[in-house]
Amino acid sequence: MKPWIVWLCLLLSSMSVPAEAGIWQPATGHLQVPLWPEKVPDAQAMPGPETEALRTDHLVAGRPWMAVTNVSRPTLTVYAPTVKNTGAAVVVFPGGGFQVLAIDLEGTEICDWLTSRGITCVLLKYRVPSTPYDWRRKTYPDDFALSLPSLQDAQRAIRLVRFHAAQWHVDPHRIGVIGFSAGGFLVAETSTDFGRQLYQPVDAADRQSDRPDFAMAIYPGHLALDDGRLNPNLAVSSETPPTFLVQAEDDYTDGVRQSLVYYAALAKAGVPAELHLYAHGGHAFGLRRTNRSITHWTDLADTWMQTIGVLPH
Repeated sequence: MKPWIVWLCLLLSSMSVPAEAGIWQPATGHLQVPLWPEKVPDAQAMPGPETEALRTDHLVAGRPWMAVTNVSRPTLTVYAPTVKNTGAAVVVFPGGGFQVLAIDLEGTEICDWLTSRGITCVLLKYRVPSTPYDWRRKTYPDDFALSLPSLQDAQRAIRLVRFHAAQWHVDPHRIGVIGFSAGGFLVAETSTDFGRQLYQPVDAADRQSDRPDFAMAIYPGHLALDDGRLNPNLAVSSETPPTFLVQAEDDYTDGVRQSLVYYAALAKAGVPAELHLYAHGGHAFGLRRTNRSITHWTDLADTWMQTIGVLPH
């Protein structure tokens, strides 16, 4: 094992979250780090203790997935590259409608892919449940629309990775984000609302920039209003980072319109972006292999990351 990985494990061990019954824990060798050193900002009462449950009501590639809910103490889990370290890092935002987190399907399995490409992967277990967008009634709450606590957690996660860049052998200028469904909305929020302090700074890490250097939104939601306008909470500008989008046309959440509206806003602002639409795939497919062409979206993402200089050619 490389010396820096040993050092990282020792560091994380001293900061790690103690194992508790019912609370999701990563596999052996991947230790969780508390996102907030003490008090969590804007803490909300949860309907119960944190739980994890295997969901069989929506199989993906014939397999169930793990849902984590009632997250009141958000964490980061750092996954070191399994091949030569490229210096790039990606913070992962699992989806789940801001009610649960698909912690394996859109979390640990994503880290397996990224670390195999030489990327340091940082999995964010952010606070849920919180106020969701009701796609059936198509209503948006006011101001931060969906989840201020989740966005606070996302901002803090990016700042922490940048703060620990030297120790974690990460290039502070190649820190990206990837998110799925609700997590895809967090990708758009962090890409457009960076620099806005949504919580009182708690330590030196909060002096770091929370702007991601690149962004990947996979079947994202909540990006567009009913009338086809961009969600007003997403202030796309020329400073929005290069963005990669993947969407299935048969997504039951009306996701095609969401992604098209956001892509159009990116193009208008001159932001380098790629949008990949597939005829079939539905929603919440992750990266599990099937016989559908959409299952190969990670190959396109690999090429895109090479194109923008995140990965070597």
